[in-house]
Amino acid sequence: MRRAIAFLLCWAASAGFAQEMTTSLRPQPKPVAAAVATVQPGESASTTTAEAAATAPAILRPKARPSALAAGLAEPAGQPEVTSEASEAPVAAPVAEGALASSLRPEPRPKKLVERIAALKASAPAAGLELSSNPDGKDVDLAAVEPPSAKERRKKKRETASMKGSVCGVPAIKGEEIKRITSKVNGCGVEDPVAVTSIAGVRLSQTATVDCSIAQARYSWVDEVAQPAFDGKLVELQVAAHYICRGRNNKKGAPISEHGKGRAIDISAFILSDGKVLTVAGNYNRLLRRIYKAACPYFRTTLGPGSDGYHEDHFHFDTSARSGGAYCR
Repeated sequence: MRRAIAFLLCWAASAGFAQEMTTSLRPQPKPVAAAVATVQPGESASTTTAEAAATAPAILRPKARPSALAAGLAEPAGQPEVTSEASEAPVAAPVAEGALASSLRPEPRPKKLVERIAALKASAPAAGLELSSNPDGKDVDLAAVEPPSAKERRKKKRETASMKGSVCGVPAIKGEEIKRITSKVNGCGVEDPVAVTSIAGVRLSQTATVDCSIAQARYSWVDEVAQPAFDGKLVELQVAAHYICRGRNNKKGAPISEHGKGRAIDISAFILSDGKVLTVAGNYNRLLRRIYKAACPYFRTTLGPGSDGYHEDHFHFDTSARSGGAYCR
């Protein structure tokens, strides 16, 4: 009996000890927050996180946003949603080459307007006619503008002639530059001589060796006086003298003539396009007198029939450097 009681006591004691050992050695469960961050081998992070969030207490779950804040963060109304299709640049449809050229081709101007614009440009000064602005602020009827006269057209044509073969900076003075002329005679010679063959479209009977001062003055006189006086029919000037080293009026011992300095030229006749020849000696009529008198503003000296007895058969023109005004007789 005693043995049975002792056995029962021993068995009860051993069972209680075993239970105590099992309870004391068992690890405490981890907090839910730590379980969320722990991923067991073989499990995905998303699965573990989802399970932990489902078992997490309400205190660890984020609170819902206030309705006012949620409304402010909402996507603005009317703003288009950006998609991959919308982000791609649109591709223009191909256009036929003929259709594109036709659409870009400007409409032609009326023929009458084109003619008027061309006429205005032809009569404009050398700087050109400015058609892009209107300083007076008034509308300009180009069709109502008078076309240039025949004289203006001739002048413009000469002014716009090619510079090839021209001298002295004037397209209508044709010739060539030649080397400096020196002389043993004191006072003779030309620093910058040119050999001129034609002036303002009018040829010279012989090449005239002069300087640019007389060449330019003669050009202006022919273009503005002589040619209009002959109604545009003047084709040649008969040159009686140009550069020559001699005294005035061919007198021995006289001061050097302007011819000896390349600043003078003598004209003895005018030849027209119909073959008519007007000489100073035989045809000094009203027309030639008018041409001669009109030369005074262009030259420093003009001498002709009735001046001094030495110029009865020709016109003498020079650009002397004398002081005072022009000497016209």
